[in-house]
Amino acid sequence: MSGIYLYDTTLRDGAQREGISFSVKDKLLIAQKLDELGIHYIEGGWPGSNPKDIEFFAEARTLKLKHAKLAAFGSTRRPGIKAQDDPNLQAIVESGTAVATIVGKSWDLHVLQVLETTLEENLAMIADSVAFLKARGLAVFFDAEHYFDGFKANKEYALKTVAAAAKAGADAVILCDTNGGALPTEVVVGIEASKAAKVPLGIHAHNDSELAVANTLAAVRAGATQVQGTINGYGERCGNANLASVIANLQLKMGIACLSSEQLGKLTEVSHFVAEVANLIPDAHLPYVGSSAFGHKGGFHVSGLMKVEESYQHIDPETVGNWQRVLVSELSGRSNILYKARELGLELNSEQARGVAEKIKRLESEGYHFEGAEASFELLLRRASPNYQPPFHLVDFLVLVEKHRRPPTDDNEEEMLTEATVKVRVGDEVRHTVAEGVGPVNALDAALRQALLTFYPSLAAVRLTDYKVRIIDEVGGTGSQVRVLIESTDGVEEWHTVGCSANIIEASWVALSDSLEYWLLRREGQR
Repeated sequence: MSGIYLYDTTLRDGAQREGISFSVKDKLLIAQKLDELGIHYIEGGWPGSNPKDIEFFAEARTLKLKHAKLAAFGSTRRPGIKAQDDPNLQAIVESGTAVATIVGKSWDLHVLQVLETTLEENLAMIADSVAFLKARGLAVFFDAEHYFDGFKANKEYALKTVAAAAKAGADAVILCDTNGGALPTEVVVGIEASKAAKVPLGIHAHNDSELAVANTLAAVRAGATQVQGTINGYGERCGNANLASVIANLQLKMGIACLSSEQLGKLTEVSHFVAEVANLIPDAHLPYVGSSAFGHKGGFHVSGLMKVEESYQHIDPETVGNWQRVLVSELSGRSNILYKARELGLELNSEQARGVAEKIKRLESEGYHFEGAEASFELLLRRASPNYQPPFHLVDFLVLVEKHRRPPTDDNEEEMLTEATVKVRVGDEVRHTVAEGVGPVNALDAALRQALLTFYPSLAAVRLTDYKVRIIDEVGGTGSQVRVLIESTDGVEEWHTVGCSANIIEASWVALSDSLEYWLLRREGQR
């Protein structure tokens, strides 16, 4: 082997993460995406272990992979039997892949107390299994399980397991930090010692000490030529080495080209794709590929960023298919506001931006939070212009909630009646409407829409899709300040608005009216 080879085990090791259960279709989709990224080896699963993996390997024969080779995973033969009689090894051969990865024990504790066999028999199991698969034309990678724990406990025996695989013809031996407890210095020592076997080496690191990526990079520095990992670091317990971070660090920090520039630019897309297929929310704080990886919030940072982008970014985010974001909060300064205004195509001068920043600080001290309410923030920017003309003005509103009895024939059951009266002005015209609803917010929504639809019929496309209430200061009990966050959609786009008050109806009104005002400005082209 020459260069660095990327080996992805998302479909096998990644699937062992709590909460993940890939279907066969899921695995096929991910395999195709990994191939587009330029991964060299894709571990498809353990064909002898379950019907789903058997089906996957059968279906995978139809995949037209351009870059990757599919690998079937398994273990060394069982103690006391011949390799050709082992059903697991037979299943690997029958899977139809050109590559086999088999795991075997390198820690004497596991050999003696888990496998309950002799040290000599374990070495024979490794050699026999590798030789059996090589004789059938497969490329064979040997995963030396618990290698670094075994190396610390019994260095001589751990090295014998590597030598046994190498002598039997293994194409590479992968040193595994299975428990995730090794330090980078220990990984380097283990790699250096294993070079005596004269076989290409790889690294398979788990993240239990949050060192999986660091250990992988250290192994490459020491001479490893194959790196194993999973997209987003998915895996059992604390996960595996995050292959997205490993790839970016190898290519951008260590100067080791694993992918083309075009392929590297798909890294964020692939990360999010795998998360969606796994039915997990993409981790915003992942390095390189997370949505917050290049998010800037502090005013001091944004001020520097606007002058020289690399002043607060270690790489150009577009290199990995990500993008720069500037956030707004009470920590923001004038620079954040000017940046966001420019991003939205709005013209604000320095003094107007300073005024918006001060207003945000005051509002956030009252409980507002604009990071998750981009539409409300945009309205703040627009309203800072002295020429701003809102599409409507609230004159007043009234909400009545009444509990009354139904007619006696209904066993005197009681029901709640909610009614909202809204008076709004559009231009020189005033509309006064009344509507009932299942609750005060629903009634307000209905009354406001009823008034505005006369002027803006297209508003009928807008609907509320989510409504969240959060108590800001629990110690106030029923008089606490509350934050209302509303999500709306027109069937094409989604946007979020926020309101805050000790009165939940007032907070809801602010978020609701902002939602409609924002859409009207965007849809009707008003400025």
